[in-house]
Amino acid sequence: MRAFRQLAVQILQFRGEMCEPLKTKVLRLPPAGGDGPFVPEEPRADVAAVLSRTATALRDGRVVAVPTDTIYGLACLAQNSAAVRRIYDIKGRDEQKPLAICVGEIHDIYKYCRVKVKEDLLRDLLPGPVTLVLERSQVLNRELNPFTALVGVRIPDCAFIRRLCQMCGEPLALTSANVSAQSSTVAAHEFEDLWPELAVVVDGGPIGDRSRLGSTVVDLSAPGRYRIIRAGRAFSSTVDVLEGKYGLASEELG
Repeated sequence: MRAFRQLAVQILQFRGEMCEPLKTKVLRLPPAGGDGPFVPEEPRADVAAVLSRTATALRDGRVVAVPTDTIYGLACLAQNSAAVRRIYDIKGRDEQKPLAICVGEIHDIYKYCRVKVKEDLLRDLLPGPVTLVLERSQVLNRELNPFTALVGVRIPDCAFIRRLCQMCGEPLALTSANVSAQSSTVAAHEFEDLWPELAVVVDGGPIGDRSRLGSTVVDLSAPGRYRIIRAGRAFSSTVDVLEGKYGLASEELG
């Protein structure tokens, strides 16, 4: 009888451990050395460890926080509908507001979007602080932004997140790391209230000039035209490329 009671206690303890939520892992990226940011194809061993743990959390369907070239973001696998819903819950975000996707390379855009501009134009703007709004392809998860035929796509000028996309082999759904209607964040401690909801927080230190401006969002879904949806960090340089180099006409936001 005593042995039976001990076994029952052990089973209850095991069940309790299984039901406990996973603790948030805060992973700090080392500062860039004299050689500058690590090369995505050959990350340093300490950076590779952060990449591996973050990619594992994403593949497990969890939400993580990552630095980008503009602000900190929340990310999950875009093809995982449950994880996408979790991002909306964490942010308290209106379900009619779309999430962007983030990919690692230019050629990835063609898999998930229908591109109506020259590839050279994409390469002139990306990687960089720009979100291109394009027509979505049938490959992209239909439960991601099901209310629109368009999707914003990013390739941040940030070696870490680009390599993370490559390791996952699919796009990340990406949005700012803050509760909806609150200020965007440029340091990991600024969204510390969200940490308990996240599997991994990648702390890359303060971002840039701390301007809190997100990416410039431009709609390129109509041939020969562009429409600025959000001015963002790269407004002037983006317009220079679209009009000066490629002769696209501006379409006013209605």
